[in-house]
Amino acid sequence: MMYNWQYKNWPQFEYDASAIDAIVLEFAAETGEVKGIIDSLPSDFQQETVLQFMIDEAIKTSEIEGEYYSRKDVMSSIKNRLGMGETTQIRDINAKGIAELMVEVCEHFASPLTETLIKDWHEVLFAKSRAILGGAYRIGDEPMVIVSGGYGKEVVHYEAPPSKSIPTEMEQFVAWYTSFATSPKDLKAALIKTAIAHLYFESIHPFEDGNGRIGRAIADKCLSESLGRPLVMSLSTTIEQNKKAYYDALQLAQQSLEITDWIVYFCETMLAAQQYAKQLIRFTLSKAKFLDAHRGQLSERQLKVVLKMLDKGIAGFEGGMTAKKYIAITKTSKATATRDLQDLVDKEVFTSIGAGRSVRYELVID
Repeated sequence: MMYNWQYKNWPQFEYDASAIDAIVLEFAAETGEVKGIIDSLPSDFQQETVLQFMIDEAIKTSEIEGEYYSRKDVMSSIKNRLGMGETTQIRDINAKGIAELMVEVCEHFASPLTETLIKDWHEVLFAKSRAILGGAYRIGDEPMVIVSGGYGKEVVHYEAPPSKSIPTEMEQFVAWYTSFATSPKDLKAALIKTAIAHLYFESIHPFEDGNGRIGRAIADKCLSESLGRPLVMSLSTTIEQNKKAYYDALQLAQQSLEITDWIVYFCETMLAAQQYAKQLIRFTLSKAKFLDAHRGQLSERQLKVVLKMLDKGIAGFEGGMTAKKYIAITKTSKATATRDLQDLVDKEVFTSIGAGRSVRYELVID
């Protein structure tokens, strides 16, 4: 099997730009609507919205690689880095690296992409690591391969260019990135450049570890830079929902220089991420209005339950609220739980569904 970098014309990618015409129109509508919603918000709410998407991206880009951090640690790390409020203690210091990378990407989205910037990002990501030297390209004569399967049953999915060629490959990558002109008015070029930038970087695989996280950070920067504003969506959240499709598309694209299918896949992913972002922003606004309208009407127990349900986001509280769940959350008696739940229905905070032992409650939220 040949890989893309082994072809004579590498890295001259070929693709049919018209294949994403419909996606471009949809993305333009979605991103325009999201920008309009964000622009209409108070400045503090705008900042909070961007912060939440940074947190989502930090958590999900790590989960794609099998690393899991608490939302609290990531949020505290980002807020500490931005100087938002009092400095808080971080339990998992490894969460600090990915959190600070997100801040770097957001703050420097308009800066020229250089090898130094990419190495700096990698150094930030692995600042607390004892095993990985941050900011250093991989070295050694052993091939860098992407494999799966147990010992003796390994399946090689991809072999990256040899370590000795990495400096030249990265120099060419940065030159390609710089020469590929985009603008907020040329959305098709922006989407295509972002899709290729991620594939191109992942194909070089310049570091011993962290290539996926840095590669997705480059995609975030590329689209933000092209749009002229920080990205208000989490690309990794959408990718993580179907990691197999992501890796399958990446593996197939790395076997050829004809990458139309990859560009379609990645553009569809960016569109889905923007659509989800719009839903999440609208839900957040509805949540804020809901709490403003009802907070003063709720007891401490009721507020605790309502906040727990709201924290589940768009997906909602699985199975709704029940008396049994209410008792477990509030540590109260069955009689008190029943009275509290009926009171929430009377105040039109909850609506009841079903009857008897099967009754459950859902929030009345737009």
